[in-house]
Amino acid sequence: MKRATIITFITLLFCAIAAHANCPTCYFYGGDLDLNDPNQNGLANENDAFVPTTVLSPNYGAATFQNFIVGGAGIKVTGLFTNNLSTLTPASAYWEIRSGVSQGNGGTLVASGTATVANFTWTKTGRADFGYDEYKALAQNLSVTLTPDTYWFAVVPQDPIAAGRSFNSNANTGLNRVGIQIDGQQYFNSVFFGAKFDNANNWGVFNTFSSGVYDDPLYGDSAPEPSSLVLLGSGLVGIAGVVRRH
Repeated sequence: MKRATIITFITLLFCAIAAHANCPTCYFYGGDLDLNDPNQNGLANENDAFVPTTVLSPNYGAATFQNFIVGGAGIKVTGLFTNNLSTLTPASAYWEIRSGVSQGNGGTLVASGTATVANFTWTKTGRADFGYDEYKALAQNLSVTLTPDTYWFAVVPQDPIAAGRSFNSNANTGLNRVGIQIDGQQYFNSVFFGAKFDNANNWGVFNTFSSGVYDDPLYGDSAPEPSSLVLLGSGLVGIAGVVRRH
């Protein structure tokens, strides 16, 4: 009986860790590019020589907007990222957070900026598809307070010299998803491609993108996943101790 209890707790702990292995400290994560999903895809998310900026979209040629829901006492965003199938070598990323986005309507710009040098990283995720390696474009060291609501965000890698491409990875099945979103309410905005906050599903099957949000764990409605793992781990240690004592 005791052995069965320990095995059950070990299984739960393993499942919890596996579920968040790709974003263990995220407040929100849309999920991984699922290489087993026949609808896997990517949607243009770039500012490079192929997709020049315009007067109407001065910070990107094409951007994907992923939604997430903030509850409780709100959060303080410390980082935003997108996973991109890409051939770029960007040194910066432009980011936005919006509220009230709907079909053909960009809603209200809540915050935006350009992450450069120490505030931007571009790292391989270890996944690849369509002949492209996947990279994580992370805008970090942010401090944006969000009250409970639904928000949309974009992180666009910037490489104005290279004639490469970048596509925000599809995470249609929500593999390893963290947090809450509204499926099928992601948007694509690009003057170059003729899209004005058009529902991303009009460009393929994009129920969710491989994009994520980090928050300050000491502020408001911080992400519950890490603390849940701590509690589960503590319970496992406690049970192991009881068995040893007997």
